[in-house]
Amino acid sequence: MAAAHTPRESAHAAAQGVRQALGGSFAAISKWERELGKLRVLVNVGELADGEEEFPEGESYPVHEFPEIVGFLHEQWAGGGEPSAWVETAETDPAPRGPGDAGPYNHQRVAALRRRGRGCCVVAPIVLHGRAWGELYVARRTGEPVFDRADADFASVLAAVTAAGIAQTERLAEARRLAFTDALTGLANRRAVDMRLDEALELHRGADVVVSLVVCDLNGLKRVNDSRGHAVGDRLLERFGSVLSLCGAMLPGTLAARLGGDEFCLLAVGPPADEVVKVAGELCDRAGELDLGEGVAVGVASTGDPIGPVRSGRRLFRLADAAQYKAKAAGSGEPVVAGRHGGEDDPVIRLADAPDRRPGPERRRFRR
Repeated sequence: MAAAHTPRESAHAAAQGVRQALGGSFAAISKWERELGKLRVLVNVGELADGEEEFPEGESYPVHEFPEIVGFLHEQWAGGGEPSAWVETAETDPAPRGPGDAGPYNHQRVAALRRRGRGCCVVAPIVLHGRAWGELYVARRTGEPVFDRADADFASVLAAVTAAGIAQTERLAEARRLAFTDALTGLANRRAVDMRLDEALELHRGADVVVSLVVCDLNGLKRVNDSRGHAVGDRLLERFGSVLSLCGAMLPGTLAARLGGDEFCLLAVGPPADEVVKVAGELCDRAGELDLGEGVAVGVASTGDPIGPVRSGRRLFRLADAAQYKAKAAGSGEPVVAGRHGGEDDPVIRLADAPDRRPGPERRRFRR
């Protein structure tokens, strides 16, 4: 689990390890989705029965069919006790229950064992941050030795180890999310744009996929900050971020990002340049309707337009940035598009190619 990069990989590693440790023929890990009232199966490993998949997309069970995962956890250990595992068998009569076992005979689990040719299972709650997170389930074939109390106790220990691994994976996933997310707006950040742009240009070079960049400069932020305070300025940034996200959703697979300060962008991979320009125009219109700020200056650069070869993300950024600069200088309420006013002799392209007129994006000093 320590080597896993995603929650799915972590759950798979845990299920494999637990199955082997308990000598089971099958193991699964499920997550309790409280808002839906379901136990959702994340992974199945070992000998799969008909209808079971290693990574099921839609295998879930109403939690009311398995009340022990709710009632047992809350009643048995929420007051300070420790969660423990229990055993179910496919026998007609329920397995004997001891003081540490989990409530009444569960007909759903027993029926599932019989249907899938399994003789017994051990179920252990997975507890994360003091709350029920889900369950670990390990089964053996019909005819194999039935799990006993010692197996159940060991399963409880393995569930605690699993919970620690899941917690670590979730912390790493959150750290990765924060590394590529703007904290104020929730949009992607510059690091995420750079990575996605590099990947997109590889597709462009290999399969001539259209890559378009829309660079936006939010007008009037400094005036709002100076006259009404930074809290109001932040509200403007958040509102524009929502507008940008909405417009980006009009182009499938588009990344909406805040580059820093009052600079934002859309990175579209695949849609034709004309569709991107149309959405950029919609963005201008919607930004102009915000009750804060003074609209937005928008520049567009797309490999679908005659802008010359684009061999690097820096080149596309410089073109889109120069187009945005032209829009801002002209006070334009519409996007300026590189390459649509004279091909390679386009004034935007000449501006982007001028060595000292406009800095590249990595040298730009973002404004707050």
